[in-house]
Amino acid sequence: MAVPAVPVSSYARSHERVRRLCETGGDSRNLRGRLLGELRAAVAFDAHAFLLTDPETTVGCSPVADLPCPRDLPTMTRLKYLSAVHRWTALDGIALLSDLPDPAHSLLWRDLLHAYGVRDIASLVFKDRFGCWGHLDLYRYDRPFTPAEAAHLAHLTAPVTAALRRSQAGTFVVRPPHTRRTSPLALLLSPDLRVLAQTPDTDACLSLLTPPGPGRPAVHASVYDVAAQLLAVEAGVDPNPPRSRVHLADGLWLTLSAARIGDAFPCGRRNTIAVTIEETSPAERLSLFTRAFALSPREADVLGHLAKGSDSHTVAREMSLSEHTVQDHLKSVFAKTSTNTRGMLLARALGA
Repeated sequence: MAVPAVPVSSYARSHERVRRLCETGGDSRNLRGRLLGELRAAVAFDAHAFLLTDPETTVGCSPVADLPCPRDLPTMTRLKYLSAVHRWTALDGIALLSDLPDPAHSLLWRDLLHAYGVRDIASLVFKDRFGCWGHLDLYRYDRPFTPAEAAHLAHLTAPVTAALRRSQAGTFVVRPPHTRRTSPLALLLSPDLRVLAQTPDTDACLSLLTPPGPGRPAVHASVYDVAAQLLAVEAGVDPNPPRSRVHLADGLWLTLSAARIGDAFPCGRRNTIAVTIEETSPAERLSLFTRAFALSPREADVLGHLAKGSDSHTVAREMSLSEHTVQDHLKSVFAKTSTNTRGMLLARALGA
């Protein structure tokens, strides 16, 4: 049965509503939920996966998802990272599964989603000159996405990218006094990403990263992503390190990293994947901070010198600039980050 065409004016109104949602902003999870509601009204879809990404490594985290195969999340994540076709790291805007000469070129579709009746996938990436901030997959069962629908979705990537970046910037608040965790957070995963073991406090942390439904256990989505990136590196699909920095709560950022267990490990656990979760270091926070607030290279350099304890005179000498120019850069940083003192700026950037 033919599907009625959506009037161009309807897409224009939808774009305006998305633009207003993006300007309103808010925390990334609520923002993505509102955006999905608007997208569904303009471009119908049956399932979705909307992830944030570490802007440097592009590894996904913190999904807002309603998947075609929720019980196969580890398999779906592994196949997505191993699929070179339409991988978000190589996209520029949007790609459709139905545009491929043969959908079986997609490892994810061929080995998993085909069995769940998925007919088409619209894959979008949200990136700018400061990094990759997220990606979105929309799934359809009954019919492919039309060129007009794809064009409408592609038209939305710029405002959504900026909104996702600003939502991450909003997490850099002055943190309340806290005690560092003394117990390690780590998991062991099988090569097919099944959780074999984990340290006792891990579930509580993961429940904040990906809030589970009522009565359900914590979902290891962000863990699967970083482990799947390790598999992608080993397979030569993508060179980025298997690491992602994820905001937990109240300005606290965590770094998830994956590595193989060596042959020296006791028999039965060889070649398993270890994922560690630890508080993001001040240097790694600073790198994220400069990207999230869209600082220029010179502004980022000035902030980096300040973070090392340099005063304006020292910064000027080390950067071969006048103190007046350093002050101009610093004023711009204050304006972009909504701070007015060096102490507040560094507290937000470094988490101190």
